[in-house]
Amino acid sequence: MHKTVTGFSKLSKSEKIDWIVTTYFPNHKNAEHILKQYWNNNEKLQLLHDEFIENTISNFYLPFGVAPNFLINGKTYTIPMTIEESSVVAAASKAAKFWFDRGGFKAEVISTTKIGQVHFTYDGNAEDLIPFFNQIKPLFFEDTSAITKSMNKRGGGILDIELKNKTETLNNYFQFHATFETMDAMGANFINSCLEQFATTLKREADVSLNGNLSIIMSILSNYVPDCLVRAEVSCKVEDLTENPDISAEAFAEKFLQAVKIAEIEPYRAVTHNKGIMNGIDAVVLATGNDFRAVEAGIHAYASKTGKYTSLTHAEVNNGIFKFWIEIPLALGTVGGLTSLHPLVKLALEMLGKPSARELMQIVAVTGLAQNFAALRSLTTTGIQEGHMKMHLMNILNQFEATPEEKEKLIAHFKTNTVTHSAVVEAIKSIR
Repeated sequence: MHKTVTGFSKLSKSEKIDWIVTTYFPNHKNAEHILKQYWNNNEKLQLLHDEFIENTISNFYLPFGVAPNFLINGKTYTIPMTIEESSVVAAASKAAKFWFDRGGFKAEVISTTKIGQVHFTYDGNAEDLIPFFNQIKPLFFEDTSAITKSMNKRGGGILDIELKNKTETLNNYFQFHATFETMDAMGANFINSCLEQFATTLKREADVSLNGNLSIIMSILSNYVPDCLVRAEVSCKVEDLTENPDISAEAFAEKFLQAVKIAEIEPYRAVTHNKGIMNGIDAVVLATGNDFRAVEAGIHAYASKTGKYTSLTHAEVNNGIFKFWIEIPLALGTVGGLTSLHPLVKLALEMLGKPSARELMQIVAVTGLAQNFAALRSLTTTGIQEGHMKMHLMNILNQFEATPEEKEKLIAHFKTNTVTHSAVVEAIKSIR
């Protein structure tokens, strides 16, 4: 089938849909209806969504839920979460309630430095670059003054610029390694604008003062932010650690610690362990209009910082006190980007009390820790499938278009029976 198209981006939205339906769904009577049924009836709101990206033909909805009862540094939050996976919001809520009665979560921002780099090659004498760089370094600050003016007023800006010689790993390769403080903005556009000006200044001065050929390769921020760190933790007496009558608090603590240690030393387990943490983190990052792909990349890189992929959370028992904590890099913003455009994002941030970027870092880290606690508690006691499949039951019932009456009967039935896909199918057949 001929599927290439010329000038697609110049077509109207309706014309784009016509081409998609005609080309890919000639026998699918409902394709156009499915696409259009997710349009917002509010034309102004739909236009806003259309202009977030290119070639928009519909909206793709994800559930927007909330996890209440999070006590963080003595303040109570209801945390917005955007995610499609069953049981994530329920698990976070359950962990929040458990720790609410045990002093809540403590969180602190350790540092907020972000990084950007100008990558370039130089085929002359590497030693010549050091005095050259030291001489022109003030120009980088001067030439970006128009870009940094408002950020400087808010207490942020360019912190430092270093010249790094990387020729041992790649011939003629050097970089500027710049550090930034972007306050309540995630700061990607600010950092990239500064870096591009650095590159312009560098090339201009190099052409005049250096003997060799200096070539700019690229200028871009890094999503690896190991100095933009937040820590969250919970602690309580071991004797207060479990509500499960089938296991003693001491036995539960021991199993929990072992589970964390396994994730610390076994990468196959660590990846799944950390994925569960990211269930909570991504859901809040997405609900608050931040870039979850950047957050994922940076956090997983941090989990590998020792050269081996390992757990993001850690646990210990000292003198009868159980402690569980997480330390992760998070580059987040509460101003700019979608935070001021998307109506639900604005609502989510308002629900959180219009937090600063630092406060949002703490909230997000706590949600990841809560998610991990809930998962490990299930895994080391009842197993994770019992609760997960009960939450997944509704998805299976909807898949088979169960009526409200059928749902009521089947939910009652599976309160005392194990949920599996085949068991639900059999139960549906039997009542039909």
